[in-house]
Amino acid sequence: MSVFQSSTHNILLQTMSAEDYAHLEPHLIRIPLPVRLQLHVAADTIEYVYFPEDGVVSIVSVTLEGTSCEVGLFGREGMSETATVLGTDRSPHEAYVQVAGASGLRLPVDVLNEAMDQSATLRTHLLHYVQAMMIQLSSSIAAAGQTIEKRLARWLLMCGDRIDGDEIGLTHDFIAMMLNVRRPGVSVALDQLENQHLIRKRRGTIVIVDQAGLKHLAGGSYGLAEREYHRLLGQPLKKTVIKYEADDGPRDER
Repeated sequence: MSVFQSSTHNILLQTMSAEDYAHLEPHLIRIPLPVRLQLHVAADTIEYVYFPEDGVVSIVSVTLEGTSCEVGLFGREGMSETATVLGTDRSPHEAYVQVAGASGLRLPVDVLNEAMDQSATLRTHLLHYVQAMMIQLSSSIAAAGQTIEKRLARWLLMCGDRIDGDEIGLTHDFIAMMLNVRRPGVSVALDQLENQHLIRKRRGTIVIVDQAGLKHLAGGSYGLAEREYHRLLGQPLKKTVIKYEADDGPRDER
């Protein structure tokens, strides 16, 4: 069954021209995106690209020693395996779902390559997204030397941009792996953010309480990539809603 452009919640697909979308439409298949679903294995030949409609996907670098660190993330604003847009058939990075999404659209990579060969506007559209991801990566590098609290604030804001609502389903262990820090450091940082009434912790869930406060804490490490995405694609990642919530929920018992 065809996935009509008007029915998809993926912004990258929504904002391409109707003519370009028509090249892809017959081959798009909607699939569920459960947490931990692996979309790509490092160094394997890329067979499919994925366009999430919700949820958050991590792009993960795996070192020669076997340790993992998140180097980027995306959700309904983007796509997996941007290496294909740059003309290669494999990537040294892994990609898997870190925050579950109800659905995403899967597309065979050969269909995408053929469509880009036929349409310069499609290739340009996708290259704009690649540029936005490069800005996100450079911002991540710039943030690497900051405190865990600042990095955590930025990361939570980025996850929050890609989901509906303010509740993010994440465990301390997963956050530690994504930020490449030890779990006790994550626990201390989360406690500090909660004590400042920026978040509220529940078991397996973090609630963003004060978005403006998190932005203030993150400082210049957050915002540049988000503005570039809006400039290049013509759509914001998420409509900004500054929400304050009473900090009266139960504390997480670790």
